[in-house]
Amino acid sequence: MTFQLRVYVPPHPLIKHWLGVARSETTPTPLFRSAMTELGRWLTYEAAREWLPTMETTVQTPLAECPATFVNPEVPVVVVPILRAGLALLEGAQSVLPLASVYHLGLVRDEKTLEPSCYLNRLPAKFKEQTRILISEPMLATGGSIMAAMAELMSRGANPELIRIISIVAAPPALQKLSLAYPALNIYTATIDEIVNEHGFIVPGLGDAGDRTFGTE
Repeated sequence: MTFQLRVYVPPHPLIKHWLGVARSETTPTPLFRSAMTELGRWLTYEAAREWLPTMETTVQTPLAECPATFVNPEVPVVVVPILRAGLALLEGAQSVLPLASVYHLGLVRDEKTLEPSCYLNRLPAKFKEQTRILISEPMLATGGSIMAAMAELMSRGANPELIRIISIVAAPPALQKLSLAYPALNIYTATIDEIVNEHGFIVPGLGDAGDRTFGTE
């Protein structure tokens, strides 16, 4: 079977609203964090469509028995926030996936070479078969960090078909790298900006998501 990377930009008015809040340079840190939480929530909601495993059963209403569909609790669901900016989306993602396990992966980018290095890895030695994995990475810019994260997941048995990535702003360099290496992936992003500057920042973007989230600009 031939796969092609799918990138979704949900036309949800709340995603558009909170993206505008996050983009504005006048947005204070507390409100920026709220915007990131809401974007994490709504992007995860969109990503969960036809992805969460379900099971069919019946329930008894006050009047009669009827069919019912539930999320299957026996199939593992995992959230992997890429630190530190990925933490900004975690609270919103957990509100949609409250039973998901959370495995942290810390990556830092060299400001000169733009190459990532790992400073924290709490991924399991092996993912169980059929594990659904949601990666939270607000900015898909040069693609270095997300490619490093995908390599770590693949080495632990993750299935690209069952991985969803949520981001706030994505750019062509990252999307092209992911498309070539992992065409079965599905990405949910609030918007796509065309430019990545010489410093590795997306333009117009929203600045440094980590600094703006944690007030460390």
